[in-house]
Parts: sequence; structure tokens; C-alpha cells
Amino acid sequence: MNKLILSSIILLSLNMLIAQKTKADVLLQLDERSEDFGTVAQTIWEYAEMGYMEEKSAALLQKTLANAGFSIKKGAASIPTAFIAEYGSGAPVIAVLGEYDALPGLSQKAVPEKSSAGLAAGHGCGHHLFGTASAAAAIAVKEWMTATNTQGTIRFYGCPAEEGGSGKVYMVRDGLFKDVDVALHWHPNAKNEANAGAALANKSAKFRFYGISAHAAASPEKGRSALDGVEAMNLMVNMMREHVPEKARIHYVITQGGKAPNVVPDFAEVYYYARHAKRDVVLEIFDRIENAAKGAAIGTGTTMDYELIGGTHELLPNLTIQKLMHDNLTKVNGITYTPEEIVFADKIAKTMGYDKADQETAKIIQPYQTEAIPFGSTDVGDVSFTVPTAGMSSATWVPGTPAHSWQAVAAGGTGIGQKGMMVAAKTLALTAIDLMADKDLINKAKEEFVERRGADFEYIPLLGDRPPALDYRK
Repeated sequence: MNKLILSSIILLSLNMLIAQKTKADVLLQLDERSEDFGTVAQTIWEYAEMGYMEEKSAALLQKTLANAGFSIKKGAASIPTAFIAEYGSGAPVIAVLGEYDALPGLSQKAVPEKSSAGLAAGHGCGHHLFGTASAAAAIAVKEWMTATNTQGTIRFYGCPAEEGGSGKVYMVRDGLFKDVDVALHWHPNAKNEANAGAALANKSAKFRFYGISAHAAASPEKGRSALDGVEAMNLMVNMMREHVPEKARIHYVITQGGKAPNVVPDFAEVYYYARHAKRDVVLEIFDRIENAAKGAAIGTGTTMDYELIGGTHELLPNLTIQKLMHDNLTKVNGITYTPEEIVFADKIAKTMGYDKADQETAKIIQPYQTEAIPFGSTDVGDVSFTVPTAGMSSATWVPGTPAHSWQAVAAGGTGIGQKGMMVAAKTLALTAIDLMADKDLINKAKEEFVERRGADFEYIPLLGDRPPALDYRK
């Protein structure tokens, strides 16, 4: 064999060993810092700040990343609680998405029975873990880049108001992902998986009806009830459910309906979501909801307007990156409960109708799948139509726990949630490192991206040109 070729093979093998050792060190260092990152997550769990109100949560993540050597750009997309943290320069640019908003009405202590913590909100979707794990992964990748003298950019996107506020949509609309090569994300769950994701496109609005106040008993004929407008609208939309595609979803909640039964309400408001796996269908359904509102106003002698609150695309999968992420999750593996955590998990499981917790599901990685059935919605969808995107989930909740539940809030405030969080941090870090080290893999992901999305695709945000709905939770 030619000596030059032999030398090249030896050098390549040596470099591979160094890279493998460095990745092993990355995992070890994340283990060593798990307590510190757990403290960050727990603090954000206690803040429990709702969408566009996450001032303390965003500030803590910014401080954590700045202390690790990242530059911070605050107020991204004209949103006070959105930010970008960056390290390095040039290509490739790997984005890691982080969220940190809580849900209203889910206040809960970290105990295995329903018990309010006395707060306005709670982390029923685990975004305190989401943001922290993503930040931990970005820091780990930065340190790997420094140690291996790797060229490129690791960028953390601080994304507020995922829960209905469509924070990432404004960031996409402002072109903040235009130079990104790949975007990575994750989400808390009750199991470990890194399969091709799916999500429902979503469009939401608050419909506001205006009537005339009057004494409901003495002079009802002089009144025009705004609440009648809301109820008439809801009745028509509920009849419409029979005549929409089977897998469409429509939800609403009356946010304001009057103050006293003996006063004809002159103002009422109802908050609507329309969802489907295809955004074109969502737009059609929303137009019909709007027409129901107009008809309700005419029929009740009231007037109506509405404010578009949010709108998100469905999720566009990228199997090239997704399979890589699954392989890395398999290397990291799931979590094992301590005896104390088993007691907690068993009690939580009983509140959901199980005899005891399914510990095995928390330990294992689900088989890889290239297709998924969409249920919820996420503004990651808009990112996925802008740049090749892949995600995963880990068992931060007791198996069987539904998202947006008090059980999810409770587990997220314990070591169970923090263990699952570190599984995500490790998987994201390994995946980003692999992408940094393999430009051909990025190119393959981009080719798949263009093929799936279509070369002539034009991005049009479902929420139009409205400014960020910063007060949608107020």
C-alpha cells in the first residue's frame, strides 16, 4: 500500500478517535452539569410565566448562555421576550430552538395529587425543561467547537409564546432563519422517541361582540346582548362540525360573557382555534367561522370584529436529520427512576387510572417511524417550512401522562422531569455535532427539504402582517 495513502488512513482513524472521545466528553460534561441545569429549569418552573410575559425566564436563559460565552441579541422580531444567542461564525449554522412559556390555569405543586401552587399558570407542556435542555445542548456544542477548533455557528433561538402566541412565526417572518442550515428542537413527553414529526396547522382569533346594556328585567327590549351574539356564533359553528373534514379540530372558550345576570351585556368575547393537517383546509374552515360570527351579529342586532391571534403551518418532516437524531437518542437511552421517584410515579399513575407507573416506557426508546399522526399544533411548523428541521421527545412525565395536565406540571417540577430534560440535551448536542462534522449530511437534508416543500414554495404566514400579539394572555 502506498505510504501516503497509509498515512492518510492512520491520520483519518486518529481524527475519528479524537472526535469520538470528544463526543464522549460532551456527554460526561452534561452529566456533571445536570444539577446546575436542573436548577435553571426549576427556577423557570417556579416563574410559570405565560406567553409574551416570560421576562424573568428569558433573562435567566440569556444569562446562562452569556456566561457560557454566547453573544445575546434581545428583542428579536420586536418581541421583548424573544432573543438569539450565538457562538462562532460562518457556515454551517445550526439552530437549536428553546421555549419557556407556561399555560394559564394549570398552577400545581410538585406533588402527586392535585394541589394548586397559587400561581396564575403552570408548565403543563414542560417548556421550562424545553428551553433549559436546548440551552444546555447549545453550550455543549459550543465547547466541543472550541475544543476541536471546528468552524461554524451554533445559535440558540429563545422562542416565547408557543402556546397560541405563534412566537416563532414572527421570527420566521422577520427572516431570522434565512442563513440557518438546520434547525433542531425537542419537546417534553411521556416517552422517548425521535420519529418523523407531524402537527396540525392552526389559525386562531378572538371574536368580539358589541351590544347595548339594559336592565334585563325592567327594559330588556332596549338591550342587545353581546353574549347572545357569542352564543349564536357558537351554535352555528357547532352545527358546522358535521360538515368539515373528519380530522379537523375546532375549539373555543368564552373569555368574557358579562358580569351580572340582570344586566344585558354590551360586550362579550370568544376565543377560537381551527386546526387541520393542511393549512389550506384551516383557512377554509376559518373563513366559515368568520361568516358564522358575521351572521350571529346580524341575527342578534349586535356588531362584531375579531383579532387574529395566531397562525401556524403544519410540520414538514426531514427524514435525513430525523434518522440521525433517532440514532443519537438510542445512544443516549432513556431514564431510570430512583426508589423515591418510583413512589411518586406510582401515585401519579393511580390518578390517571393505572395500577402503577410504566417504568419500562421511561427507559426505552420507541421504534423509529417515518410517519406520524398529527394531533397538536406548534409554531415549529413555520420553521420547518423555512429550513430543514428535526425534533424528538423524552420521558419528562410519568408514562401515560397527557400534556396540558396537572400531572405533567407536577412531574416537570421533580427529578423525573429533569432527567428527561438531560436526555434531550444530550441528543440535541450529539446531533448538532454530527451535522457540524458532516457537511454532506447537511446538503442531503437540504435536497430532501426542497423536494418535500417544493422548489416554487412561497412562505405566507397564516397570521398575516399583524404585529406580535403581546397582550393575548392578558
